[in-house]
Amino acid sequence: MTADIPFTNYTRPELASVEAAFVKNFTDGEEIGAQFCAYQNGRLLVDLCGGWRDRRKTGLITPDTLFSVYSSGKVAAALVIAHLVDQDRIGYDQTVASIWPEFAAEGKDMLTIADVLSHQAGLSGITDPDWTAQDWYDWDKTCATLAAQTPIFEPKSASGYHPVTYGILAGEIARRADADGRTLGRILREDICGPHDIDLWIGLPESEHARCSDVIRPPAPADLGELNAATQAAFGKRTASPDAKDLPRWLSAEFAGSNAQGTAKAMAQLATLLLNGALEGEKYLAEDTLRDVRKSRIFGQNLVLPFEIDFAAGIMRNAPNFFYGPNATTLGHSGWGGSCIFADPETGITGAYAMNKQSNKLLGDMRPRRIIDALYSAI
Repeated sequence: MTADIPFTNYTRPELASVEAAFVKNFTDGEEIGAQFCAYQNGRLLVDLCGGWRDRRKTGLITPDTLFSVYSSGKVAAALVIAHLVDQDRIGYDQTVASIWPEFAAEGKDMLTIADVLSHQAGLSGITDPDWTAQDWYDWDKTCATLAAQTPIFEPKSASGYHPVTYGILAGEIARRADADGRTLGRILREDICGPHDIDLWIGLPESEHARCSDVIRPPAPADLGELNAATQAAFGKRTASPDAKDLPRWLSAEFAGSNAQGTAKAMAQLATLLLNGALEGEKYLAEDTLRDVRKSRIFGQNLVLPFEIDFAAGIMRNAPNFFYGPNATTLGHSGWGGSCIFADPETGITGAYAMNKQSNKLLGDMRPRRIIDALYSAI
C-alpha cells in the first residue's frame, strides 16, 4: 500500500500479487479511481477499490461507488435476452421481424436475433443526415429510424461493431418479447439484479446519481484504423452517440450497452450467469440456453473496430485477442475507456474492472490486463 493513495481492499493472502498489480496502476500515474473484483465458483477472491471520484481528488472511491462502464454493459443486455430466450419468449434463430415487423424493411427481414446481437445487422450507426445527438433520447423515433434504415454493409456478411445501436436494438427486442412490455433495464433490475442485490443498472434512478464517479475523458481520440462507412456511422460524427452534457438525463436513460452504471463487484457477480446459468442457487439459464449464448456466431475482421473478433450472442469470445486471461473459452466484453467484464468456464473465474480515468484504447487496455494476468499467475 501507499500512504498517499486511499484503498479499501479485500484480498485472499495467496493473491497479494493481484492487489499489487491494482495498486501499481495508481503509483504509475495511470489511474485516478478504480475497482477490481473477482470470484471463483462463487467464492470471493479479491474486491479492490481505490483512488478518487474526480480529477481534483475531492471525493474517495468506495465499494459502492458506481462507474460508467459503457460497453461492458453489453453483457448485461445479452443476459437479459438470454433470460427471455430461456423463458421461451423468443429464440436466437427467430427473425427480429417476427416480433418487430417494421424491422424487415430494406432487406433486413431474414436477420435473426442472434445476428443482431453479434453485430451483423449493418446498423453500426444512424445514417439520417438530420439526426441529432438529442434524438437518441426519443426511444420510438430511434427504433423507427433503425427499422427503416438501409444497412450500411450487407447483413450477415461480416460483423461491424454497433457501439450505441446495439443497445437500442437489444432493448426493443426485449421490450417486445417481455410479457408485460417492460424495458430491458427494468427486466434486468426486477428479474435479475434486484433480487440478488447486484448493483448494476441500465437506466439509473435519480436517487442513485450521487453515488456515481466522474468520467475523466482521454486526452486523445481512439485509433480506429482505416475509416469506412460503418466506422464513420459508429464513431465518426458528433451525433453518433447521445448528448451526455445533461448528465442526469444521460444516467437515467436506457442505452443498453453504452451507458450502464455499476460496480466491479456487481459485474463480477452478474458474470457468474455465464458459468452455470445461476445466481445464488436460482437458475436463470438452462444448459441449452447457455450453449446458445456462448457459442460463436461470427469470427473475423470487424468492419468498425481494428481487430479480429469472435462474437457470441452479444458477448466477445476470448480468442484470438486474449484480453481476458489465457483461456480461449473465456467470454467477456470491454467498455470504452478501459472497463471490462469476463467469465471463464474452464476455471470458474469471473471478474470485472471499472475505472474513471479513460484511456483511448478501444479494447485490451493494459490496466485490467495486468491485473487479470496477475490473477491467473497466482491461481
